[in-house]
Amino acid sequence: MRIGQLAKITGLAPSRIRFYEASGLIQSVERKANGYRDYSEDALWTLELITSAQAAGFSLDEIRHLLPVSSNGWRHDQLLSGLKRKVEEIEAVQVRLARNKAQLLMVIDGIENKPADMPCGDNSQRVLGRLREALGSPKPSTVGQ
Repeated sequence: MRIGQLAKITGLAPSRIRFYEASGLIQSVERKANGYRDYSEDALWTLELITSAQAAGFSLDEIRHLLPVSSNGWRHDQLLSGLKRKVEEIEAVQVRLARNKAQLLMVIDGIENKPADMPCGDNSQRVLGRLREALGSPKPSTVGQ
C-alpha cells in the first residue's frame, strides 16, 4: 500500500511515517520504478504498535527496543523487562498524581471553607500552614526572633 493509504488507515501524517522509517522504527521501503513506496501489512501493524506504545507513555527509543527484531518475533526477555519497567513508571506517576490531587483538594477546601471573619491574607497563611504540615515541611522561621 502507498504512504497515503497507510496514513489514512493509521491517522498518521505521511511525514510522521517517513520519520519513523528514517528512524528505523519501521522497515525501509524501496521506491518502485514509478517513484512510489509500497508498504506491507507489517508496516501497518508496526505503526499501530508504535502509536499504542506512545499513547502508553513509551518514548521512541524505548519503543525501538520493544519492537520485534525481525519476522521471527520479539526478544522475549527484553520485551517483558521493558513492559514491566513501564508499568512501574506508570504506578509511580499514579502515586505522585494522587498526592498532588490530595494537596490541591486540601487547598481548595481551605479556600472554600475560610472562616467568615478571617481576612484573605490570614487564610492564605492558614492554608499554606496546612499544606506544609501535610508535606512534612518545617515551618518557616520568622525573621528577627
